[in-house]
Amino acid sequence: MPDVNQYVNWFRQSSPYINALRDNTVVVMLSGDTIKDPNFDNVIHDIALLNSLGMRLVLVYGVRAQIDECLNAQGIACSFHHRRRITDAATLSCAVTASGAIRTSIEAKLSMGLINTPMHGARIRLLSGNFVTARPVGVFDGVDLCHTGEVRRIDQRAIKQALDLDSIVLLSTIGYSPTGELFNLPVEEVAAQAAISLRADKLILLGAEQGITDSNGDTRSELLSGTAQRLLNQYRNQLSDPNQTPSEVSQLLATAITAVDGGVSRCHLLSYKVDGAMLAELYTRDGSGTMVTEESYEQVRDASVEDIGGIIELINPLEESGILVRRSRERLEAEIEQFIVIERDNAIIACAALYCFSEEKIGELACIAVDQDYLGGNRGDILLKAIEQRALARGLNSLFVLTTRTAHWFLEQGFAAITVEQLPRQKQRIYNLQRNSKVFSKQLTSS
Repeated sequence: MPDVNQYVNWFRQSSPYINALRDNTVVVMLSGDTIKDPNFDNVIHDIALLNSLGMRLVLVYGVRAQIDECLNAQGIACSFHHRRRITDAATLSCAVTASGAIRTSIEAKLSMGLINTPMHGARIRLLSGNFVTARPVGVFDGVDLCHTGEVRRIDQRAIKQALDLDSIVLLSTIGYSPTGELFNLPVEEVAAQAAISLRADKLILLGAEQGITDSNGDTRSELLSGTAQRLLNQYRNQLSDPNQTPSEVSQLLATAITAVDGGVSRCHLLSYKVDGAMLAELYTRDGSGTMVTEESYEQVRDASVEDIGGIIELINPLEESGILVRRSRERLEAEIEQFIVIERDNAIIACAALYCFSEEKIGELACIAVDQDYLGGNRGDILLKAIEQRALARGLNSLFVLTTRTAHWFLEQGFAAITVEQLPRQKQRIYNLQRNSKVFSKQLTSS
């Protein structure tokens, strides 16, 4: 039964994300290396599940690795110029052959429906076609790149019509020109431009690595686009030769930045080697890879009545352990305007309240709580700063707090011990002698 309970709990916790992501337009980039990886069948199963859960999916598949294999088999050397492949006639032939073979393979995998398999009963319909109009890169620094192209236009209207029919749209990296020519396009560019043109809710980029890691080797769950750009500049500065091929991570990071700057809300860098990476990223609070976004998806804001359930869930364990004074739902409803919260992906992960004693120009910091899973992110400091700013805006000169367990933290934040007799008179009258809370105060400055 423990495994069943764990499954039930996960399923319940994922339901808000299922509801939020239904009808979202999501572009998924599948590189040639992704398609070659032994885990690709699991990736296909997860794509089928995302479709079943109501996502509007556009799959962009690349053939870079397959082109290299084809050229090597023919004894033809791969030619590059300024980090772009020179697509001559032989290379274009390999690209077209590989693209057709992979499209057929993906269609076959998404058409499976055997009993006792994840695909049973899926009945997925795929549509592909000449959705991508391309133009030649042309001559670059004196070198003709031949059939190497760049995206000119995405037929977003036709793609949306296909998505409205509950189909998955399949885009290749072969682009077509109005003159009937074929061009070989970078998979990253097609994916980014498709997401931008469709105003997609998400762009998922699958690579070998599970997102971006910090100096300790831990995956960074979120990067703002400005931070991502600085990190990308560092990657590029490490290249000794301007013609040197950049790392896959830097290519994916550049793609994510392009998409976010173009209006895509969130881009996710995930590993195609990790089983279930997309499901863990999309349907759990902390995800599994790195999300690049224009703004932080943790927001400090004023609380509203709709937040009461989340606040109760947050503070209940602290009330049970005696750290916080018990508050009824009715009291929270009456005092909700005193609260601020930190919201992370539609969940309340921290809260605090400010009660004003206007006559003495003193405020009480109360009910400060942070979810147990998020204690390491300086969120207490963020809450305190927000409360201080609110107190200053209301003309208060100082804050006080009553605590039984966290005295040291408040001392570290610049609070000093005071006596009960130094509290506002109204607070002195309701001071709970049985709790014997310690009292601390902090002067406020606008600097």
